[in-house]
Amino acid sequence: KLEDFELRVDGTPRPLTELTRSETAVRLALLFDNSGSLDAAREFEKQAAIRFFRKVLRPKDEAAIYSIETDSYLAQPLTKDIARLEHTIAMFGRPEGGTSLFDAIIGAADYLKPHPGRRVLVIVSDGIETTSRRSEFDPVMQHVLADDCQIYVVQTGLYEGANVRQLAAERRMEQLTSQTGGAVYIPKTTAELDLAFDQIAADLAQQYVLSYYPSTDHHDGRLHSLELTVKSRNDVRVRARRGYYAPKK
Repeated sequence: KLEDFELRVDGTPRPLTELTRSETAVRLALLFDNSGSLDAAREFEKQAAIRFFRKVLRPKDEAAIYSIETDSYLAQPLTKDIARLEHTIAMFGRPEGGTSLFDAIIGAADYLKPHPGRRVLVIVSDGIETTSRRSEFDPVMQHVLADDCQIYVVQTGLYEGANVRQLAAERRMEQLTSQTGGAVYIPKTTAELDLAFDQIAADLAQQYVLSYYPSTDHHDGRLHSLELTVKSRNDVRVRARRGYYAPKK
């Protein structure tokens, strides 16, 4: 119930006004790594991504696909046609070249921004960034928060004996997901990879919306921190965005 939740904004308790089940349409962009850094279990990743669309898209939802490579690009614009999405994934060739992951994230967030509904990015990648024009991570984080995107990551290619570069990529992906109310999955087997897509599909189908209206003095263009907790139960886990940018009036 609404009264079970407590919201703190910049550390100060603030009132929540309503609690509803999320029936809003989803606008989803799948960012699929087609760079040379990702080759293991390649065919299964494609098949798991194809099955994901079948599980997650409702009739009112739309999805797009971005290809992550040296010059990341929109491979399939937003569509309700699951067959077109499946065909786009199936036609991706052998991965090669650099990994412009940050460019793909910013490009996908900008692409979804004008569209109404919940905006979701699902990144299928090892998370290693090599060739983006915008190579700093903090501006990427600010960008997705300002564009109100929820991010899920299926971080493939991270197995035993991960090196420093891989561990840094893992930390960045954890930051992106935790700050935006998503989640990161690091499957070690093909069965775990399929399960990760199942969990994201379940998450998107079972969300709730809590409404909070900032006071006028919060319209200052700054990032404000959000902390949402459940006061009365210890058998639940809350996953919600950790901040928002209040546009200046």
